[in-house]
Amino acid sequence: MRSGIIAVLICFLCILPTKSTRATPQNKVLLAAEDSWPPFADRTGQGLSHQLIAAAFSIEHIQVESLVVPYSRALMMARKGQVQGVFNVTRERSTEAGFLFGEEPLFIANASFYYNKNRPLSAQNKWQLPRGTVVGVIKGYEYGDEFAKLSKQLQLVQVASQEQLLNLLLLNRIDAAIMFDKVAEGVIKRMGVKEEILPAFPNHQSRIFLAFSLQDADSPALAKALDKGLRQMKQSGQYQQIINNGRF
Repeated sequence: MRSGIIAVLICFLCILPTKSTRATPQNKVLLAAEDSWPPFADRTGQGLSHQLIAAAFSIEHIQVESLVVPYSRALMMARKGQVQGVFNVTRERSTEAGFLFGEEPLFIANASFYYNKNRPLSAQNKWQLPRGTVVGVIKGYEYGDEFAKLSKQLQLVQVASQEQLLNLLLLNRIDAAIMFDKVAEGVIKRMGVKEEILPAFPNHQSRIFLAFSLQDADSPALAKALDKGLRQMKQSGQYQQIINNGRF
């Protein structure tokens, strides 16, 4: 009888969940990809970021599954652990506390203030913008470590897409908009407003990463796998080939 009880206890202990000791991530990763940042990530789930991330992880035999959502929602999903990572996050003080980052950025991107040529800005740089200047930004985006200080003298209007920023400029609803230059270039061309919307001066330069969820035990291993894949792509020339083909 006693031996029977012991056998039952052993079987019970065998089916209890145990803490994972994996040193490497699973062979699939679930990510949230923003939907309004072409040429890096668009609403169809295409773009340079998708290509770079998929290629880097494939080197480490990890398959990527992406959910295409607005950027602010993507950040929230990663913070809650609903996805394992989120596309195109600037590594700065405001994000380092909320996410895990690897060492290799996906790329470096520059952002500038844009304006309607019919309403030129009087400032020569961002610090000269008059107090109360109305500036359009994308909800949830990071705009550099200096922006927390700069924004205190601005009136911010938050929207969900690049097209909304340009429309607000065209309608004179805002004085300026902060846009990443490569993104602005494509959206301005697509909307046919190259003559109306112009860059004024720089805002900041961002190191753009795939940021990983602090809620997921696989995040450190995934970050290392992505770093390894990106380094191998740079050494082989595959990284530059993707960048060139995407007209970065």
